Amino acid sequence: MVKITEAYMPYLGHQTYYRIVGERSNDKKPLLLLHGGPGSTHNYFEVLDRLADEDQRQIIMYDQIGCGNSFLDGRPELWTKETWVEELKQLRKHLDLDEVHILGQSWGGMLAIIYACDHNPKGVNSYILSSTLPSSEIWEREQKRRIKFMPKHMQEAIDKAVSSSDYSSKEYEEAVEEFMSRYCYNPVPENAPECLTRKKKAGTEAYIAGWGPNEFTPVGSLKDYNYIDKLPNISTPCLIASGSEDLCSPYIAKTMYDLIPNAEWELFEYSKHMCYVDENDKYVDMLKKWLAKND
Repeated sequence: MVKITEAYMPYLGHQTYYRIVGERSNDKKPLLLLHGGPGSTHNYFEVLDRLADEDQRQIIMYDQIGCGNSFLDGRPELWTKETWVEELKQLRKHLDLDEVHILGQSWGGMLAIIYACDHNPKGVNSYILSSTLPSSEIWEREQKRRIKFMPKHMQEAIDKAVSSSDYSSKEYEEAVEEFMSRYCYNPVPENAPECLTRKKKAGTEAYIAGWGPNEFTPVGSLKDYNYIDKLPNISTPCLIASGSEDLCSPYIAKTMYDLIPNAEWELFEYSKHMCYVDENDKYVDMLKKWLAKND
């Protein structure tokens, strides 16, 4: 059984929770995981704990401020890319992560792209951009395209909610649940790992203030997120991973693949937005090979 260490880093007068799995190795660089949301938690990343045992590689995950064990609300002014990038910088410094691989999923991938393009950090051996996006505009456009394949009454419920900014109707909630079940998550089976059924403290305020009320209405602080023109400047090795029925559609993934020099892309045929859950064995095998190649 690998060693698991849980602790907190002081940040902005609050606490950022982190979880370290396994021991540091000289020849295998740690893998730092950036979860989605904004406002989700590290929980689902625990399905990757097996890397520490099977690959003898240390894995580090954390709950970004505003959610999970780092929960904080009543501070909507904090939910900006600057807050989360600075937290990432301080965590690397706090844990002496001079050399590291970074995996960002969904919003976490956006954070990785912002970090790579705007801050040009040293000591990042590679990025894994998992089910993420290069701009809010392309994400919004693709989700709205897909809404048109839903039943007419659901399209109308979503249109009414977005146009009125009233997201309280039962019809809207049912339509969003249908949309997310198609492109985000599968039903959690009874024998699922505990980390997938564990009750989490989601950062709802962080999500709404940072992104918006749903996946297809970016009106928060990240609404102008657009790194299309900056992606060609990334020189660090990048692996793109996405599912065939992912919120990150193959069109979005290919846009990143085409723009990032020498990028590689792994498309998971049977996955939605959480490839590492839906096709865990394949995902772990992909990571083992990629990380070994870029240590």
